[in-house]
Amino acid sequence: MYKNEKIFQFFANLILALLTICCVAPFLLMISASFSSESALSVYGYTFWPKEFDLSAYKYLFSSTGALLKAYSVSIGVTVVGTVLNLIMTILMSYPLSRKDLPGRNIFAFYLFFTMLFNGGLIPSYIMWTRNFHIQNTIWALLIPNLLLNAYNVIMMRTYFTSSIPMEIIEAAKIDGAREGTILVKCVLPMAKPIIATVALLVGLGYWNDWMNGLYYLSDDSLYSIQVLLTKIMRNIDMIKQTSASGVSVMAQIPSTSVRMAIAFLGVLPILIAYPFFQKFLVKGITVGAVKG
Repeated sequence: MYKNEKIFQFFANLILALLTICCVAPFLLMISASFSSESALSVYGYTFWPKEFDLSAYKYLFSSTGALLKAYSVSIGVTVVGTVLNLIMTILMSYPLSRKDLPGRNIFAFYLFFTMLFNGGLIPSYIMWTRNFHIQNTIWALLIPNLLLNAYNVIMMRTYFTSSIPMEIIEAAKIDGAREGTILVKCVLPMAKPIIATVALLVGLGYWNDWMNGLYYLSDDSLYSIQVLLTKIMRNIDMIKQTSASGVSVMAQIPSTSVRMAIAFLGVLPILIAYPFFQKFLVKGITVGAVKG
């Protein structure tokens, strides 16, 4: 029996190692391509080590350093503020739904679940946000639409509260005279760090990677997030390639392929740095939160 377990463990580790390689290899190719010259990419294609080391892509992107740093600051600010607001709203909605003594609990739960199935669509949403809430060309355009509250995160956090926070602790706190706000802050939240970190990571990723809201609602360059700015740079390169009268000579000066890889690398770099600090909470939060439905 022990031998069979060792064989199973060996093949399981082998499969996981292959899957890990499949996940990591594209990132390595992307990074290598961003540091390669355009001519080397044309001749040799994508390699795991640059054939001709070249920083032209990053020089092109950082030629407007002020705009890039401004976009990074906007993205960081929006991600931090949006994540904090989202966590507050998610906790304040999920905790009451986890309590069986909440009046009208099933009605609120149905309303929440209904929003996961249906929405108004892009055009009605755009009209609502621009005409009624007037968020166009404001920082709120990057904070509010579609990202401020997510029904899936509420359900996941509610499930964690229900399955992982003993009701006896809440009842004991009530006997000691604690009010609901005190119970939530001093009893429930300290025990819910894994799910809070998990939701924070998921929400933060959503805010950091969001470029559609900036595309729809922003025309002011000073409000561009890093994803919107990098998308605009990539679209400008495509436009130059298509409309330039001397397209060959102009595009020879712009490392278009390596710039695309550099754009992807700069966009994902902060997430790669932050993810290891949240990984253990992400695994624990999703695993424990999914024990019961």
